Amino acid sequence: MTLVSFLAAHRSEFTALLLQHVLLVVASTGAAILVGVPGGVLAARRPRAGAPIVWLANVVQTIPSLAMFGFLLPLPFVGGLGARVAIVVLILYALLPIVRTTAAGLRAIDPALIEAGTALGLTPRQLLWEIELPLALPSIVAGIRVAAVIGVGTATIAAAVGAGGLGEYIFRGLSMVDATVILAGAVPAAALALSVDALLLGVERAFTRRRRRTARPVAAALAVAVGLLLVVAGVSSMRGDAAAITVGSKNFTEQIVLGEIVAQTIERDAHVAVERRLNLGGTFICDRAIRAGDIDVYVEYTGTADTAIFKSPVDTDPARVFARVRQRYAAAGLTLHAPLGFENTFAILVRGDDARRLGLRTIADAAAAAREWRAGFGYEFLQRADGYPGLVDRYGLRFGAPPRAMDLSLIYRALAQHQVDLIAGDATSGLISAYDLTMLEDDRHYFPPYDAAILARSAALLRAPAVKRALEQLSGRITVNDMRQMNYAVDARREDPSAVARAFLTRLERDRQSKG
Repeated sequence: MTLVSFLAAHRSEFTALLLQHVLLVVASTGAAILVGVPGGVLAARRPRAGAPIVWLANVVQTIPSLAMFGFLLPLPFVGGLGARVAIVVLILYALLPIVRTTAAGLRAIDPALIEAGTALGLTPRQLLWEIELPLALPSIVAGIRVAAVIGVGTATIAAAVGAGGLGEYIFRGLSMVDATVILAGAVPAAALALSVDALLLGVERAFTRRRRRTARPVAAALAVAVGLLLVVAGVSSMRGDAAAITVGSKNFTEQIVLGEIVAQTIERDAHVAVERRLNLGGTFICDRAIRAGDIDVYVEYTGTADTAIFKSPVDTDPARVFARVRQRYAAAGLTLHAPLGFENTFAILVRGDDARRLGLRTIADAAAAAREWRAGFGYEFLQRADGYPGLVDRYGLRFGAPPRAMDLSLIYRALAQHQVDLIAGDATSGLISAYDLTMLEDDRHYFPPYDAAILARSAALLRAPAVKRALEQLSGRITVNDMRQMNYAVDARREDPSAVARAFLTRLERDRQSKG
């Protein structure tokens, strides 16, 4: 009932995401048919010439889908955020079943039928269209069926690169650790996969029961339909409004809330249309997206930019870090606004019971107990210059087992449920109090400052000066306590991030008016 209530309350958003998901699958599967069927014909008639196609399709299947998105993201023409890269990836994954079943269907045809057609004077092309393809259609449709079902599942991951679809609910639910939101994406995606499978199974059986005399009308109709769908997909992947500002965010609660605050501020104060591409992924995806122009604005942290993006040595002076980062961004055509007013440093967390029992107050205090502990860290933290390698060296931490790598959205619960004993979380997380966790003091000053600040493309600000003025109003207006309360509202009370952001902006405006 909770899931039904959620879908009813978000029915317009759900409908839009479902349509995006269907469009991604239909367009990619249709394009894969146009490429895969001729590839299968070539593989059946000329095995040596078709072998590279089959080999490429096999190799693609061995690459994890999330890694495939990562590989294609920086490439020109096919890369970038949005539906374009998602459709390319889905086409690649759909090729193998279509190529294989087309080739298998053609090879299974009785040679006597081919000989009879040749004796009647049919050319090789006529044989293909009048005899071979009609007889192979059941097998071809079976391959399309497999490809479409694979596409429905893989399209959920496309939300990580801003392509939309039902995966947005799954990633949003993971970042909020909210099973209802996860199910809002997973259950309809499963139902869609079953529906597609049943529909194409019916088509496959229809062709099995009665062989078509010619495949030409079917192929022509299919080509027209696929062409129209690809045009629609291409249009949908473009911005609907050339003047719109695209707001992005990373893939955790605070970033989604900040993304909504930025987006709603632009809509309310600058009166400019906003396209949201929230929950995109980690630091490097957002950085690449804003440099490529796929997004115009997102919130970054100064220490993260300094050490992770620009590879600077760790510097603990906030003013110096901000000035250096701002200058380097400016050289790339990006504007870093004054900080929002709070810092979200890495928080080394342990269970409150353990901290009280062992008298832990600082990270150095944890060094003795760490030999019997297992740590859990996010994927980025394990690799960053300001992350795990330097932390263990600075504090002499030696854990009893290698650290577990996990998504930031799951790391707090893993600590609370004794799956790990120490984690690196966010200082502003609402789950710290919700799970009774203790933040250990960075007594050796290992971490750099992480002041949150709005980063925007300078070209977008020049195009819309009102957006620049609106964003400047947020500088210095969000306190650490404000951010913790908003994170707690989303993570612990399961409130909608957009509603939490709206309530904060309303309170901010009310305070401004009362002071004025």
